[in-house]
Amino acid sequence: MPHVEVTVSTRVDDDLRACLLDLWTDVTNAGGAVGFVAPVTRDVVAPVLDGLVERVHGGTQALCVLRVDGEPAGFAVLSTSVSPLRRHWATVLRVQVHPSRQGQGLGRVLMAGVHDAARARGLEFLHLTVRGGYGLEGFYERLGYEVFGRMPGAIRVAPGDDRDEVLLLCRL
Repeated sequence: MPHVEVTVSTRVDDDLRACLLDLWTDVTNAGGAVGFVAPVTRDVVAPVLDGLVERVHGGTQALCVLRVDGEPAGFAVLSTSVSPLRRHWATVLRVQVHPSRQGQGLGRVLMAGVHDAARARGLEFLHLTVRGGYGLEGFYERLGYEVFGRMPGAIRVAPGDDRDEVLLLCRL
């Protein structure tokens, strides 16, 4: 039985960055709705990852890394607000599990780790969005999220292929 854990990283070294870059590229190219449209190369993903790393190092985002036997197998980001009026909630971004690890319940493990990290930071609510047309709402609803809105056609994945952005909220 593999050892599975979710850790919160406040620093991203070169090795972790390389793993995250490969993971994000592989998830996108397998059809994952994580900010890009396949096909992508590492060169396309790298600047976005580097922006994420800067925010993690700056303390405005926390990186929740899913590890299987010590190796990164997925990640998600907790993005907190700088507004004093919104310090009780965060946005969850870029939730992903490597395609070779999908279907093993690791998405639930990752999100449980995200929830634990959020509670440890005193957060009361989490917000996230998903790309419509993938059925992802059901996954998050089973984790306690509620759909509270939909922005029709907000995501253009290709000319003539607009998808809804579905907004979800979870009370911790």
